[in-house]
Amino acid sequence: MPKHFISNKDESPALFNNKFLDFFSRVHWSVPLILYVPVAIWLLYRAFVVFQVPLLTGLGLFAAGFFAWTFAEYVLHRFVFHYELPGELGKKIHFIMHGVHHDYPMDSLRLVMPPALSLPLYFLFYYLYVSLLGVEYTMAFFPGFIFGYLGYDMTHYALHHANIKHPLFKSLKEHHMVHHFHDPDHGYGVSSKIWDYVFRTTFKLEKQDKVISK
Repeated sequence: MPKHFISNKDESPALFNNKFLDFFSRVHWSVPLILYVPVAIWLLYRAFVVFQVPLLTGLGLFAAGFFAWTFAEYVLHRFVFHYELPGELGKKIHFIMHGVHHDYPMDSLRLVMPPALSLPLYFLFYYLYVSLLGVEYTMAFFPGFIFGYLGYDMTHYALHHANIKHPLFKSLKEHHMVHHFHDPDHGYGVSSKIWDYVFRTTFKLEKQDKVISK
C-alpha cells in the first residue's frame, strides 16, 4: 500500500481554481480573536447589564458553555471533519474541509477555522442554545462557548507551530501528533482529551510511545 502523502513544510496549496474563493480558504491565526472576542464581550454585557443575570448564575453558565465547546469540538472533529461522503465529490468535499490539513499539517494559514466555516457554525450553535436555554441565559452561556472555541483554535495553531515546555501542552501535542502521523481514526480531542477517554477513542499505547520517544 503506498504511503499517504504528508508535507512537513509550511506550505499552502490552492483548494480552488478561483483565486477569490481560494483567498477565503486561508486565515491568519489572529482573525478568530479579532472577530469573536468583541462578540463575546457584547454578549456578556447583555447578560449582566441588559438582562441582569445574577453573577453566580452567569459564571456557572459561562463555565458550562466553555465545557460544552469541548464536546462540540470532539463531535465536529470526529463525525463531521473526518466523515467522507461516497464518490469523487465526497472526497473533494472532505479534502476541502479537513483532508488538506492532514496532508499539509504545517500550513500556518489553515490551522484555525476561516470565517467562511466558523460563522455558519456560530449561528447554528447560537440559535440551538437560544432554543434550549432562552435568550437571557444564552447571553451568559454562549460567551463561554465562544472562548472554548477560541481556546481550541489557538491551541491547535500552537500545537503545530509553538514549542511550549509545559507538561499539559506537551501531552496535548503528543496526542495530536499521533492523530496526524499514526492514527487519524483516534484522538479527536484537540484542546482537551476528555471525550476521547469517555468514548474510548484514545490511542494504543505502542502508537503513542512511538511518537513520544522521538
